[in-house]
Amino acid sequence: MGESLVSLQQSFNRSLRVEGKAPRTIELYGMSVEFLAAWLTSQGKPADVDSLTRDSVLGWLDHLRAKGLADGTVRTRWRGLRRFTGWCLAEEIIDADPLAGITVKNPAPPSVPVLTDEDLRKLIATCKPKSFQNRRDEALIRLLLDCGLRVSELTGITLDKLDLNAATVLVEGKGSKIRAAYFGDKTGEALDRYLRERAKHRHAQAAGLFLGERGALTPDGVREVLKVRAAAAGLEGKLNPHRFRHTFAHDFLMAGGQERDLKRLAGWTSDAMLERYGASAADVRAREAAIRLKRGDRI
Repeated sequence: MGESLVSLQQSFNRSLRVEGKAPRTIELYGMSVEFLAAWLTSQGKPADVDSLTRDSVLGWLDHLRAKGLADGTVRTRWRGLRRFTGWCLAEEIIDADPLAGITVKNPAPPSVPVLTDEDLRKLIATCKPKSFQNRRDEALIRLLLDCGLRVSELTGITLDKLDLNAATVLVEGKGSKIRAAYFGDKTGEALDRYLRERAKHRHAQAAGLFLGERGALTPDGVREVLKVRAAAAGLEGKLNPHRFRHTFAHDFLMAGGQERDLKRLAGWTSDAMLERYGASAADVRAREAAIRLKRGDRI
């Protein structure tokens, strides 16, 4: 009997951490191993490397599709397993690649929804009058919008990384990569107002920029803040931290920004993200070009 997949997963995770993979990436890769192991067990097969065969992998992928999972989800599971089997080969745990010749189509990236100016006005309007929470939430919202940050990047900002005079903040992205993000005058003003209120907070000595009742805000804390603001603005179901990132990318490209510059500003290493996040702007540009052409009006 071969070594169990779940026991190997711990060593696999350790290898990924050494490579500097983000915790969420490690989690996603691990889920593929866990789900395959669970499926093998449900089929009466041992969840070990001896069962890591081409037929088993094909059966598992077929099972995922039969469950109605989206193409993107199936591909994510396949990618995680491909990474795991690659590690098994490198470690000489297996002799042959069970995924050789198995491909999963990469679905066309859908247009991502963006926030309108009216949506944003409604959100900002909920941050009145002056109070610690209102000052904090307006600064938080504006920083997300201006910089297109991931929620983990936002909550990872410390006071020493913020430079109001230079209108710049240093953030730590995936793989512990540091990059600069730039914000506008209104965001700088909102941050300045918030910092004055923050200085009076009982956790003012904490390093984290954005504070809650128990100290620095966590990603879940930011999600809760936005959930409350969305409800107050009548935007239920339309708001999450990543929606600001979508909107940032859309606005940047619509304003004539270059894709390579966007890639650097957003902290992406893959061109696939440009395609995904640029889809909404491409749709708008195509529509406007068609309207300008009005070919039928010339006949």
